[in-house]
Amino acid sequence: MSSDKVSTQNNTLKSDKNALGEDYCLELNGGEILIQALLDQNVEAVFGYPGGVVLGVYDVLFKNPQLRHILVRHEQGGTHAADGYARATGKVGVALATSGPGATNTVTGIATAFMDSIPLVVFTGQVPSSMIGNDAFQEADIIGITRPITKHSYLVKHPDELGDVIKEAFHIAAAGRPGPVLIDLPKDMLFSKGRYYPNRTPRFRGSYRIKQDASKAISSAAALLAQAQRPLIYAGGGVVSGNAWEELRELAYKTGAPVTTTLMGLGAFPESHSQSLGMLGMHGTWAANMAIQECDVLVAIGARFDDRVTGRVADFSPKSKKIHIDIDPACINKNVHVEVPIIGDVKTILPELTRLVPELETREWYREIEHWKATHPLRYQQSGDDIAPQYMIQKISELTKGEAIVVTDVGQHQMWAAQYYQYNHTRSWITSGGLGTMGFGFPAAMGAAVGCPGRPVVAIVGDGGFQMTSMELATAVDQKIPVIIAIMNNGYLGMVRQWQELFYGKRYSSSDLDASNPDFVKLAEAYGAIGMRAKTPEEMHNAIQQALQVNDRPVVIDIWVRKEENVYPMVPPGAAVHEMVDTPD
Repeated sequence: MSSDKVSTQNNTLKSDKNALGEDYCLELNGGEILIQALLDQNVEAVFGYPGGVVLGVYDVLFKNPQLRHILVRHEQGGTHAADGYARATGKVGVALATSGPGATNTVTGIATAFMDSIPLVVFTGQVPSSMIGNDAFQEADIIGITRPITKHSYLVKHPDELGDVIKEAFHIAAAGRPGPVLIDLPKDMLFSKGRYYPNRTPRFRGSYRIKQDASKAISSAAALLAQAQRPLIYAGGGVVSGNAWEELRELAYKTGAPVTTTLMGLGAFPESHSQSLGMLGMHGTWAANMAIQECDVLVAIGARFDDRVTGRVADFSPKSKKIHIDIDPACINKNVHVEVPIIGDVKTILPELTRLVPELETREWYREIEHWKATHPLRYQQSGDDIAPQYMIQKISELTKGEAIVVTDVGQHQMWAAQYYQYNHTRSWITSGGLGTMGFGFPAAMGAAVGCPGRPVVAIVGDGGFQMTSMELATAVDQKIPVIIAIMNNGYLGMVRQWQELFYGKRYSSSDLDASNPDFVKLAEAYGAIGMRAKTPEEMHNAIQQALQVNDRPVVIDIWVRKEENVYPMVPPGAAVHEMVDTPD
């Protein structure tokens, strides 16, 4: 079948699906099978960049415009955009790159998704099968390169295999603990004819279902929690990826236990609620970190006891009995020993735990917590025409009414965005947590905007990180993606400078960007975006309001903030979380 008939055939298949058996097949070449399989997986958008060995795929894409292809300006940006799409929608993100440097440019994006458990399927071109291993032009062993940072990877040598591989890859990416899957596509396979079975269910290499009966562990957890006088719920990104935020809230509301979230778990529990303690860890709130140290039962849900949360592990939450609920057995007892491990899907386990656990008496516990909140709130000084970076975040939160999808890069602005924007909805906060990838924020925001049209999307980035992927302004302008890029411009690599100030005698080695930064307004305008600059609170207020009215292109707001502000509270390296440094007066 010619590729121009793939679209018609797809509509026929959907309308007659019940009438077609598993043995029904189509004769297509590899490129046609790829596009047909993506359509059958209900893929809405592919973020990609063409190259020689994948031109066959792009030719089929040209004839099937119902599958939206978004031409990025760098493969790293494409992978980050697919990642942002996945985080915002809960669906599997899809990226496409050519062989050699195209494939290797996806590595940082794949590693970012792997560390944060984000479902991606990344397609890479490969040299013809007969030339693999011969150091052919633009050959790279992308399977070997990405093996440590993927859930699974495939080198597909025959088009007969491709349809089942794609179905399997989407299953693996989303099932269990989510993550990226890579499919490598030799050029000759893409042009060879093969059979595609639209209705056949492949035999998955792993079901990714938890086989253990968790009922006994859930009963033990309920019994332990019932005895708690100072309970605490510690919720991580697994609550978000597991779509279990409603179940989390039901457990919290029934027990009355306070809730703290990790950086990746922000939004899983509404921060405006009286039971919320905000984020914990290295730059967490005083109340959250003290509660961790003083609680008697700690319920960790979809979290992995990351080093940025625990501080000095030997002194982490020393007074508590610990319950750990996670879908990944490898996370249990990996960093912190727990008394009651529960392996399974949090969305399934939490209702059972909620059913068994009683309401808890927590009035005395909350008196202590309210004292911590009152005596050590998040605070900063805003005066005159200087813009405090914290004020910038609060103003964005206020003007978006807390309804935006906020996407960040990595650094000081990331921590202030975590502290001062009030997240009351899940999948409203997107950031690179595990890998800490500079350059992630803007392209990931593009992906989020593609996946969630109609919602305001704000990329809060630093003047350093934005320059790593700023070329994606061309993509956003071309695709009319209305992302607001709010640059927190302090003229430094802010978090690097903060550490140099605190631990390296203020020797600001290679962290001062002021003299070499471009004019971000002119840069935006050169790409066809809208550029604005704000040096005072009033200018910032007006610029954000104007940007929120734009719906057909990106808007860059260059916001000049106080240059040498530091992020507090802060747990110093090697310290326990209760040894945090509060905001200096």
